[in-house]
Amino acid sequence: MLFNSYQFIFIFFPAVLGLYFAISRWGRQARLGLLFTASMVFYGWWDARFLALLVLSMTGNFIIGQRLTVAARYDQVRAERFWLTVGVALNLLVLGAFKYANFFAANVDLLAGTHFSFGNIILPLGISFFTFEQIGYLVDIKRGHRYPADPLSYAVFVSFFPRLVAGPILRYSEIEPQLAPSTTPRPSVEDLAIGLTIFFIGLAKKSFLADGVGAYVLPGFSAAHAGNHVEFFTAWGSVLAYTCQLYFDFSGYSDMAIGAARCFGIIFPLNFASPYKSGNIIEFWHRWHITLSRFLRDYLYIPLGGNRHGKLRRYSNLLLTMLLGGLWHGANWTFVCWGGLHGIYLMTNHGWDAIAGRVSFIARLRATFCWRIIAWLLTFIAVVIGWVFFRSPDFTTAVHLLNGMTGGNGAVLPNALLSLPEPLRYALSSLGIRFGFGSGATFVSTYLWVAALLFVALTMPNTQELLARFSPALSGVPGAIKSPLYGRWSFSPGWAMAFGTVAFIGIISITRVSEFLYWQF
Repeated sequence: MLFNSYQFIFIFFPAVLGLYFAISRWGRQARLGLLFTASMVFYGWWDARFLALLVLSMTGNFIIGQRLTVAARYDQVRAERFWLTVGVALNLLVLGAFKYANFFAANVDLLAGTHFSFGNIILPLGISFFTFEQIGYLVDIKRGHRYPADPLSYAVFVSFFPRLVAGPILRYSEIEPQLAPSTTPRPSVEDLAIGLTIFFIGLAKKSFLADGVGAYVLPGFSAAHAGNHVEFFTAWGSVLAYTCQLYFDFSGYSDMAIGAARCFGIIFPLNFASPYKSGNIIEFWHRWHITLSRFLRDYLYIPLGGNRHGKLRRYSNLLLTMLLGGLWHGANWTFVCWGGLHGIYLMTNHGWDAIAGRVSFIARLRATFCWRIIAWLLTFIAVVIGWVFFRSPDFTTAVHLLNGMTGGNGAVLPNALLSLPEPLRYALSSLGIRFGFGSGATFVSTYLWVAALLFVALTMPNTQELLARFSPALSGVPGAIKSPLYGRWSFSPGWAMAFGTVAFIGIISITRVSEFLYWQF
């Protein structure tokens, strides 16, 4: 079941929400039991066979967590290390078996000339997300967190349907206190208004914006995958369309998850903060998929040594963290390459910051408006190049596209543009731009969509900024990205009409049930 489906919006979600408040008078166990049952139905709607895997995963991790807690209580250091090792190893084994077994076999075949395969393995929805969350749970216990022995709270933490299949990546310390109160929750007008507003903003992002521009992603990527030469404008049009599609698709899902949870009075952490407004790659990773970034930092980069052992070790830790972060996204070398690119970007960014800190001229230059524009443009182009590998099914496709983006296959405009004034046509021809066959309507539609969506992403306030007065997420909005409309959302007829319109646009744009791009991770 998808958030952007009529079954979820008009049947499942309102039914669960109504039952949640109706049975709350029966106590905490009843309402948590309902959330767990509803989450199982939500997950099983896709494929009921994997419900057993989810239940076994949360049961096993809870038991290991209790063993870790006992070992920590009695200061049994060796037992702590043993149970943590067992827990992490089992989680990674399950993730590896479903997600990376055939990837490993294919690479062994390539190197050894064998023909080994595990067959067609179906990837369970959200396995990367709930595996990471449970590893974090075990590591936090080892680090000194003490949680009550409450299996139902833990089960709801792992399975809670608003974020079960595509994040955000939660920490038990964030959610457990919100599940613990014994007071009877009542429908909160504020929570419902905020939650539904965020949810329907996310729906409009997904069904109207992301799905709308999605059709213009295919021409360049499909042609490159088929081995055809892709010219400049087609390559850039497809890649920029994907840049917008991925942003609004994943940002939309994160909004819908945060909004749905808020309707139950549960607040999730922030996952997006206008990443395409970033002036450097470090800032980009503070804004893009924030919960994944902090997981990689706290549970991988810092344990590897972080920046505590010199610059060389710091840069190698950065690169390794991003390589593994890329592999987490999918069992394909293109994802590893994407992660490696961002690792190199981050190393370069940190190195540049170190130089700028010692050279006064560079420090003054970086404070100018022109430099900020240049820095933003360089950052954006670097991110776009990374998305080529992220979206491409193989390196050949990525190379074909990048060759087209650099003008290696020429640049062709539709014949319809021959009606341009002669001086302009002459100027274009002098730049090597030809006029040829192709759909002028597709060309114009592609770049109009891209221009409109980049305008929204770069100039409009994000969801968290609009509702910042009401603390829509656990993480605050950094001061550097506050917009002119920061905090203006309020309980008023005007805003109600505005977001009623947004909800209407989102609902009528559901022409088909389309999966979220991060659904596969």
